Amino acid sequence: MTTQELIDLRTCIMEGRNHDALAIIDELDAMSKKDTLFKIDSYLTVVLIHLIKNQVEGRLTNSWAASIRASIRKIKGLNFKENQTYYYIKEEEWDEILEEAIEFAIDDASAEVENGAYSPFQLKEMVDKNSIITTAKIFLALTYSYSVNDLLAVIDDNLALLPGGEDWKFGKINK
Repeated sequence: MTTQELIDLRTCIMEGRNHDALAIIDELDAMSKKDTLFKIDSYLTVVLIHLIKNQVEGRLTNSWAASIRASIRKIKGLNFKENQTYYYIKEEEWDEILEEAIEFAIDDASAEVENGAYSPFQLKEMVDKNSIITTAKIFLALTYSYSVNDLLAVIDDNLALLPGGEDWKFGKINK
């Protein structure tokens, strides 16, 4: 929201141009939603990159677990609209978003998997996209069912189920 938009809104209200004021409010609301969805997408990409690394490398590090945990928590906070009456993204709406995001995440993950050993083209051939999307949906579904306090423990329980998760859980990890 810019200062000019607030000035315009104030002017419309003071002049009784309610229709124009409502149009500005609608525009501000759309901008806010777009910004929130962009942030959610950024955190989702982080989750997907770490799930890709986990799948290909067959291990889980404290750093990856912390990033997944923090990103899921941020998605939960961002997705629940400020008035706390509805979600920006409903639970059943993640499929299309994940289908698009996985492609970008694979490209980005190619710089990190095995220290950049694979090109994006090679990594696309290696990654089981459906498995990654299914796992991501499991983590995302938790955000609709658990409070922030309970969410962290449930995320950790689910992280322990990933490849290398048991070693991570019991402190037998490669850093």
